[in-house]
Amino acid sequence: MSTPEVTIIVVPRERFQFARESLESLYEQTNYPFNLIYVDNHSPEFLSKYLQTQAEVKGFDLIQTDRFLSPNQARNMGLKMALTQPNRSRYIVFVDNDVIFAPNWLQALVNCAEETDATVVGSLVCQYRPVHTTIHCAGGEYMSAEEFAHFVKGEPSTTLLAGERGKWRINEKTFYQNRPIAEVQAHLKRQPTGFVEFHAMLVRTEWFDQIGLLDEGFSCTKEYLDFCMLVAQSGGTVYLEPASVVTFLTHPPAPTLKWFDLPYFMVRWSDAWERESLLHFQKKWDLVESKYFVKRLKKLGWRRREEMIQPLVAPLRLLSPAVAKRLEKQLVKLEKQLNCWISDRHAKTAMPANIQTHPHQVLSVSKPSDSVTHSIPDRSPLSSIS
Repeated sequence: MSTPEVTIIVVPRERFQFARESLESLYEQTNYPFNLIYVDNHSPEFLSKYLQTQAEVKGFDLIQTDRFLSPNQARNMGLKMALTQPNRSRYIVFVDNDVIFAPNWLQALVNCAEETDATVVGSLVCQYRPVHTTIHCAGGEYMSAEEFAHFVKGEPSTTLLAGERGKWRINEKTFYQNRPIAEVQAHLKRQPTGFVEFHAMLVRTEWFDQIGLLDEGFSCTKEYLDFCMLVAQSGGTVYLEPASVVTFLTHPPAPTLKWFDLPYFMVRWSDAWERESLLHFQKKWDLVESKYFVKRLKKLGWRRREEMIQPLVAPLRLLSPAVAKRLEKQLVKLEKQLNCWISDRHAKTAMPANIQTHPHQVLSVSKPSDSVTHSIPDRSPLSSIS
């Protein structure tokens, strides 16, 4: 049997409630042959058992961890496995565990890569139900064309104001966000773009030999910008392929969080992870400390506020808006204290993982005290993979 040209790597985005629906959609809507590596990031027991059963039935590789990982940590676990397989696929496709797929989504990504020689190809990403109707990301840009021309050469391209430092200035723009596809259909065409997002992203496997693994300094945000910027400076190209359509289901205002989603959601969108990611992004690329960063640092915790706190106080708004507002502020203050404690506790237990091999292509990632047959460091350069 010939090796499929594509290896799909699925990782958790922020919660687990849509994982089963997403996996079923993947198999129902994907006619193009693929290998699947599924990284199960310390999911609830019922989902963990379901994924083990599906891995046996469908024959995909399953990596299960006993602690929460950031998305890039999870992607790297899958990527290391994909890169060390005897017959590597030509393409890696990253998707999140909350994505619903439209027919022919994968074939369209491969077609674009083959016909344009693109390094990275992203799907047209939608949000909300009904699926595949409202745009979340149709590509985007982070610099003007003039600044970008300097950026790809590694040349500073920004005019600094008094007191500012840095080589480049970020001004992120996501095209057609919140617009119905029907309104902008005429403008949606295959084309180069500044960035696409990891919700559904194809990458030529050979490029990881050149640029290495994903940067795990990005715990929670802007990892897609970092990756596309690295591809651009390395001489690659990024394309949007609107013939490939997916929808992710957790964009705010998302459906109500389930109780089993809360632990990972609070770590995933913790103030600590978001702050670290933003500061790492600014420092790594020597970006100007502009309003772009100031605004995002001031809004730390906004996802938790929108999806955890505001639903609790919403019923009070009909009775007394003033009381509801005061209560919301008090709850936000208490939740931030709790979130700090949770972040500190997670940081103390987030140690390098070890892999234990089990039958049916299921891998369990356990603490170092467990028996292991193969160890994968938390971070390692691509050259160390053997």
